[in-house]
Amino acid sequence: MYPLFLCILFTAVCGNLDAIHHIVSTQTSLGHENDDNPVRARIIEIAAAEIGVREETGNNDGVRVEAYLAYTVLGKGHAWCAAFISWCYGQAGLIEPRNPWSPALFPNARTYCGNGACRDLKTSARIKPADIFGIYSHSAKRINHVGLVRSVEGKYLLTIEGNVGNRVLSKRRHLSMVYALADWIKKGNKNH
Repeated sequence: MYPLFLCILFTAVCGNLDAIHHIVSTQTSLGHENDDNPVRARIIEIAAAEIGVREETGNNDGVRVEAYLAYTVLGKGHAWCAAFISWCYGQAGLIEPRNPWSPALFPNARTYCGNGACRDLKTSARIKPADIFGIYSHSAKRINHVGLVRSVEGKYLLTIEGNVGNRVLSKRRHLSMVYALADWIKKGNKNH
């Protein structure tokens, strides 16, 4: 017989390999990947603690989701991937970014890779935890999804993202899917 906590855990993840991946990867240390930057490590720690948060009814709602949205002055019912990123940065004491619109997280001053050029291995050497990645939608003709980089494994990013499958989760994304990368830690992002 399995211990009760394993049964509860299995019920919670129920076939979700991303959630299982999270359980394993949260056990690992950020090590050199955090660039020995405590702010980057703190942002990832905050985001990782949110993995498993789900929308209440699948309509961009629920107490926690609405807290992310409220941080960017929106109410329930709105897409919340950018609000989640902004909220994580805010919880770490940073005043920026604080915007619920995905494209706004990629201003020229913060973006170090854009227009789909992120698959270059030279770019992957620059990527650090807590950098923000953006995925382009051809139908929307803009970046329409963002997430946090947790770490880089070869040509893959391990991420933490909100509003994917109505929840916060950790994913593994190939660099070829990434349209832009932005660094909000460098270049003078100050605390509150």
